[in-house]
Formats: sequence, C-alpha cells, structure tokens
Amino acid sequence: MRQTKPGILLANLGTPDAPTPQAVKRYLRQFLSDIRVVDTPRLLWWPILRGVILPLRSARVAKLYQSVWMDEGSPLLVYSRQQQQALAKRLPDTPVVLGMSYGSPSLQSAVDELLAQGVDHIVVLPLYPQYSCSTVAAVWDELARILAPKRFIPGVSFIRDYADDNGYIQALANSAKASFAEHGEPDVLLLSYHGIPQRYGDEGDDYPQRCRDTTRELVSALGISPDKVMMTFQSRFGREPWLTPYTDETLKMLGEKGVKHVQVMCPGFSADCLETLEEIAVQNKEFFLEAGGETYTYIPALNASAEHIEMMVNLTAPYR
Repeated sequence: MRQTKPGILLANLGTPDAPTPQAVKRYLRQFLSDIRVVDTPRLLWWPILRGVILPLRSARVAKLYQSVWMDEGSPLLVYSRQQQQALAKRLPDTPVVLGMSYGSPSLQSAVDELLAQGVDHIVVLPLYPQYSCSTVAAVWDELARILAPKRFIPGVSFIRDYADDNGYIQALANSAKASFAEHGEPDVLLLSYHGIPQRYGDEGDDYPQRCRDTTRELVSALGISPDKVMMTFQSRFGREPWLTPYTDETLKMLGEKGVKHVQVMCPGFSADCLETLEEIAVQNKEFFLEAGGETYTYIPALNASAEHIEMMVNLTAPYR
C-alpha cells in the first residue's frame, strides 16, 4: 500500500490585518461578498454593500477592533496561531497550518504550504463546532476553488463539525465548572451562539439543530437543571429575521425580571474574537447590568487550552 503524508489544515473565519477603517473595509468587502454569507442577488447586493454598508460600517467596526486588539494582533489570529502551534507540537510528524476564509493567512496560502511540504492527504478541520452553510460550507467552496486548477489533487478528509464530540463537550463543561468555582454558580448560564438568518435554517441548514445538540450534551455533562440554562443567538445583521431568541434582548429581559447573576459562554466560537470579547464581554454586560442585573461573567472560549488541543488531536486521529 502506498504511504501517504498527511497534513492538517485548521480553518477559521478571518480578521482584518489592522484595526483601521481601510483594513476593516477590505476584510468586510471580502467577507460580505461571499454568497454563502449573504445570498441576496448580486445586482441588488453590490450597490448596498459598496454604497452603504462599507462606507458606514468600516470606521465604526474599526473602533470596536481597536478596543480588543492585542499586542500581537487581532485576538482571533493570535489565538488561532496558538492553537496551530500547540497542535503542531503535539503532532511533530504532521504538518499543521492555519488558513482563514477571509483575510490572512488565506486558505490558498495554507494549502500551498502543505503541498510544498509534500503532503498528499489534507485533513481539513474547520474550527466551527456547529456546521453552518455560512461558515463550514464556505471553507468547502474555497477549498474546491483552490484545488480546481491543480493537476495533482491530494486526498481530502473534511471534518464537517464536532457539535456533540465528547472531548469538546467535556472541555466546555470543565471551563464552565472552573468559572462556577471562581464566581459561584449563576442563576442562569446563557449559551450564546452566532446567529444566522432563520431562512437558512428553513431551507435546510442544520445549524440550529447542531446548536441544540451542543446545548443538550453540555447541560448533561454539567449536571445542572436545564431550567438554569438558556440558548440564545447573537451578532444579527440586516433586517430579515434571524434565529431567536436574541442574546441582547434576552439579557435585558433577565435583568428586568430580577435575575441577579448570569454567566455567558459562547460554545460556537473556538477562539475569542470581536464577537466574544467586545459584543458579549462588554456590550451585553452593559445591557444586563443596566436592566437591573448585578453579576455578569463571560466564560472565555477554549482557545489554546490543553483540553481543546487534545480534542483536536483525537478528532483528526482517524484521518492521519
């Protein structure tokens, strides 16, 4: 049997190269031009994107990035690099590279790097625990585009998602338990997932079900009453209905109802980023406290924790 040389491609969404309006505009243009993300007919969408959204949002989003930017760069890129390096250390005989759907390092550069190292079987691990057509399928599309003109096509193993993987669930549960030990058990543990348009789910995207699968398994692993856990969706964009209930509105409601202590976890994010560090840890904290809440804790993403890297080792093992 012919020996193969496997390599691992960790894929994530991407980030601007700098917290400036110009860099954010470049990033948003690429991101919001993907038909997997926004499927509005192009003749309608291009004028809205280029004439309204990019000019209005770029400066405002750049200010948000400035508030979370780290010395080493964008949080998502910093934590993703740490994940790549930690996994590579655990697998010294297997090349591990990082590629982003939008921005740098690109998926193109990641594939080229693996092929240059003689890899003939690529294990693709999109770091989205719950499949969605707007995230995982975008990686699939780009990978197909990259390989389309090549004479040599490597074998490809594509890990669709890991929403109910035991290692992932246990890592989340241990992270929540550590937070409970430090801050006390909350009145409500709120699990906030990134939203998608409700229409995508209606048309067959099983993302809502995969979020429910994660929530069910996490509640079981924690051994707490389901009545103390809520599942919500954040980061909605545009005017059409997105998955509900909305995170921000739920936190306002909890504060108004007299709930005093909330802890928030974002199980759909494998690495901390703008949507967790600013939207959840800052904006939504203010919503809850201003509505009457007293104690609010954001439980960080798994990032490059040892348990998270161990999960990646085990998840990719059957394909290496």
